[in-house]
Amino acid sequence: MFGFGIKTAVRGRCGMAVTIKDIAKKAGVSYSTVSRVLNDVGAGKSESRQRILDIAKEMGYVPNQAAINLKSSRSHTIGLFFSTISKMTSPFVLHDVLTGVYNIVGSRYNVAVKGIDMHEEGTLNPTLFDGIIVLSQRSEDSFFIEEVLEKKIPMVAICRIVYYDVPNVVTDEAQAMERAMDHLLDNGHRKIAVIGGLPGVDSTRLRHRGWRASMVRHGLDPEEVPVEEGDYRYTSGYRAARRILERQERPTAILCFNDEMAFAARAAVYEAGLTVPDDISLVGFDNWDMSGYGTMRLTTVERNMGDLAREGTRVLLRRIEDGIIDNSRIFLDNRLIIRESVKDIREKEN
Repeated sequence: MFGFGIKTAVRGRCGMAVTIKDIAKKAGVSYSTVSRVLNDVGAGKSESRQRILDIAKEMGYVPNQAAINLKSSRSHTIGLFFSTISKMTSPFVLHDVLTGVYNIVGSRYNVAVKGIDMHEEGTLNPTLFDGIIVLSQRSEDSFFIEEVLEKKIPMVAICRIVYYDVPNVVTDEAQAMERAMDHLLDNGHRKIAVIGGLPGVDSTRLRHRGWRASMVRHGLDPEEVPVEEGDYRYTSGYRAARRILERQERPTAILCFNDEMAFAARAAVYEAGLTVPDDISLVGFDNWDMSGYGTMRLTTVERNMGDLAREGTRVLLRRIEDGIIDNSRIFLDNRLIIRESVKDIREKEN
């Protein structure tokens, strides 16, 4: 048919550049519909299909040969690059993100999973990837994002706000953690400890900002809150909770920076002869699949990594397959999922 579905710079009968967008406007259909017809993808209704082809011919549309050549050299591979695979990406996050990506690409693309921390700068081969999803967790990823842009590989950045002219799918982690601390304070807790995340990671910085903002808004001093840093993994959460419980003044609640460390904290609480939530209330972050089941139904913030991956993949495929370039920032909502791990102690304080 006509070839690759991106904007062309050919001249129509009136001397103006004719683009797929022009054809779509005249035909009264979407950009992607015209792209599919011109690229002979999908059957569609024969009447609508022929009408689009007739309008394209009437307007003097000519396919861009460079775009056709580009299409013929596609790798049918999507690169999924994490900040790191080994140090801060839990297997649960890896599972949710991969599942989210494959929910959208199906069998159309292979997905190559890599860690930015293992990438040698300057070695990125643009012929290997039709597009790249960057799950960025730290500012040190900037060199890689810049290399992808330099090599002109279609990309989307998810998870962290990045200040480049690329599509960016994120959640407001500071606001989410502010809601979590609000919930503890609204239930009467004032002796609260925090198990933080890996230092130097943007998520950690934003989540600290969130709970501290909640404390200030409630007229409390965040500097008085005991903080034990973890690294988002189970062992670190367990050790941090043990240190908290060994303090002379035991808290009534622990705010954890992810669900994995919250479940580890529960183990430490039980080992100390205490229970959740009667002795210690717990709040997590992420809303694991298992968080709503078992002996502790965890109150947590839902930041669905699968949703981030799905939306990011949709944006990337619109660029790859339909030529639609939209470098906007998309915020997905975080919800506080209230379950049974937080005890209301307001009556005890009256």
